This record gives sequence, structure tokens and C-alpha cells, in this order.
Amino acid sequence: MELSESVVKGLQTLADSASFDFKSFSIFIETAFDTLLSSRCHGALDHSQLKNIDQALLKHCHIAITTFILEAVKQNADKSTISSCLEDVRFDTERVDAFYTLFQKNKRNLESLLSSIDRCPPHITDASWRLEYCIKNGHVHKVNQPSYLISFNLENGESEGTTSELNFSCTLEQLQDLVGKMKDAAKSVERATQL
Repeated sequence: MELSESVVKGLQTLADSASFDFKSFSIFIETAFDTLLSSRCHGALDHSQLKNIDQALLKHCHIAITTFILEAVKQNADKSTISSCLEDVRFDTERVDAFYTLFQKNKRNLESLLSSIDRCPPHITDASWRLEYCIKNGHVHKVNQPSYLISFNLENGESEGTTSELNFSCTLEQLQDLVGKMKDAAKSVERATQL
């Protein structure tokens, strides 16, 4: 598995027995799995037995381990792959075994969580607009400004035939900014497909 430098450093800190004794490590790992699977869990920062550890360090390690967990689930990593990755960041055998036990216990729930995430965001299939000229506002003040009412028809990529509409109002400057950003995005996609 390829991990960013920040994730590797966070995992190395988590492997260091001076920063996390085995009891703190076990609590921390269990809390990391709980935060991924439960929306009501408060996380490692609120756990009473982890209060003596620096909050910034806890945050960094929490991000690192949750990233590692999700990456392992996404790639359907087996025990040898997980062990190899964790040993590369200096986890001892006891910590690798503790992590893998929790990983196996929670793997199915994590797979369900990841599969429930929509893979394809809605995409625009049609657009329409009309010009509106506002003479006065609700406070009877003169406004005399044009605005554009834009309507995008969106189609969800997962289920065929599911459409929705996105409506918004913008000024000429906002519309020009939107068009410019859409042109930039189209160029970026074109460049990415040519690589």
C-alpha cells in the first residue's frame, strides 16, 4: 500500500512505545475503528485514558490510522500485506496482532460503509437560464439590477433515470466566474485523459 509521508509519520508515532504504551495503543486503535463505524462515537480526543497524550499528536495519529484502515479495506488487504506495512513503520508483533484482530472483527462493517458511499456524483445533463431584472426589493428600495436564474438538470450515475434539478440565481460577475471555472475544469479533464 502506498501511504503519504504524513500517514507514515503518524503510524510511526503510534508504533513508538514512548508515545503510546500498549494499553493506550489498544484503546486508541479500538476508538479509531469505533469512530469510523459509529456517528455517535466521540473519538480518541475525548477518551479519559488518552488525556495525558498531546491533543495534536492524537489528531495526527488518528488521521493516520483511519487512513490506513480505510486504505486496507479498500484494497482488501490480507494479513501479510497489513503486517508488512505496519512492520515497515516500526510496529512490533504485539501491536500488529492487536491491530489485525480488530481489523478482522470490523472488516465487514467497514466494507459495507465504503460500498454505501456513492461512487458517481450527479452530473449535469442539461442547463437552462433566464434573465430577471429586479427593479425593487422587498423593502421598496430601488435595486435596478439584472440577475440570471440558472437551472441544471442532474442525473445520478448509479441508478439510471434518476434525475433532479439544481436551481440558483447569480449576478453577471458570478455567472462569468462560473463559466470560467467550468472551462478550467473541462481543460483539466481533457489534459488528464491525454496522459
